[in-house]
Amino acid sequence: MDASLPVGGIDEAHPKGVRRSEVRMPEGQGPLHGLKVVELAGIGPGPFAAMLLADLGADVVRVDRPGPGSPLTVEPRFDLLNRGKRSIAVDLKTARGRELVLALAGRADAVIEGFRPGVAERLGVGPDAALARNPRLVYGRMTGWGQDGPLAASAGHDITYLAITGALHAVGRAGGPPQVPVNLLGDFAGGSLYLVVGLLAALREAGRTGRGQVVDAAVTDGAAHLTTLLHGLGAAGQWRDERGVNLLDTGAPFYDVYPAADGRHLAVGALEPQFYAEFIRLLDPGDDLPKQYDRARWPQLRARIAAAFATRTQREWAEVFEGTEACVAPVLSLTEAAGHPHLAGRGTFARVGGVVQPAAAPRFSATPPGPPGAPTRPGEHSREVLADWDLGAPDDWLEP
Repeated sequence: MDASLPVGGIDEAHPKGVRRSEVRMPEGQGPLHGLKVVELAGIGPGPFAAMLLADLGADVVRVDRPGPGSPLTVEPRFDLLNRGKRSIAVDLKTARGRELVLALAGRADAVIEGFRPGVAERLGVGPDAALARNPRLVYGRMTGWGQDGPLAASAGHDITYLAITGALHAVGRAGGPPQVPVNLLGDFAGGSLYLVVGLLAALREAGRTGRGQVVDAAVTDGAAHLTTLLHGLGAAGQWRDERGVNLLDTGAPFYDVYPAADGRHLAVGALEPQFYAEFIRLLDPGDDLPKQYDRARWPQLRARIAAAFATRTQREWAEVFEGTEACVAPVLSLTEAAGHPHLAGRGTFARVGGVVQPAAAPRFSATPPGPPGAPTRPGEHSREVLADWDLGAPDDWLEP
């Protein structure tokens, strides 16, 4: 694996005047250094949660299926959700495979699995069996619907789970259909991040009491929880349960995206009066504008703003607004984002094994994690893990 370097350059000046290389702790540690996690291979939010833990220094061992049955959707070196982990190939349909997973759980601090409810139990590696081996274990379960409820055993995907929480209904423009926010809002925000919060909270409790527990993380629960502010605003009469008519959902002309002369877009978030005043000064859409919060005249204000943006290209407008308090930014593609001067200066993206990807987040002053590790190949570390986790001779566990 090659070193992970900021895409925009190496060791740009630190904001406080020292260079990044002078303030970094030794690489390869991170705040979760020493934490042992077993991930039962799956797709989507479970692997992302495990990747986040690995990014922050945890020793994550992914239990993959042996051979071509591994649930990979891309070539292993591009499967970035497996970065920084180690992989051991285990056939859970055999008695020896089940025993190995329970032996790993006996040495682990946490387990992550994303099967449908009841599948881990049928395989013999469910929470009861694992906690019997290790009473301090935190057993994280990642599903869409949760472990119980009328739909718990049903199939689904990110969009399915978002649909029943109200979150999908809220995304889109007035008069149009709901818009799909890729799978970031459900799988990764409502799923992975809530699983990680639950695991860390339960690990703290286990450290205090010696008692492990099961964390039931459901995308539906997390996505619903993310809408808490909107429920409060609605109860206060400040949010209508419609798309595209509210302050933060493109209803306001000063919180929206606009095409420039070249067809590319600018994002405007000038909510506060002082930011809005700076936005209008720099945009210069003409005199006699409607007042900012005159909702009845928002369509006219929107038309004036759109006409002004159409007079220059995205790049030209980006230069006008860069570094100001107008709260305007160019809408960049995923490929372009890594080259933005701010993100390059912070090292927000890294290049690992020739693949540009987001670096670990968030930042830590005393225990910064090292560079992201390369994605693992299924079964790549089977013997190494057995030795490191003190599980006896590899030949006792592995198929010849």
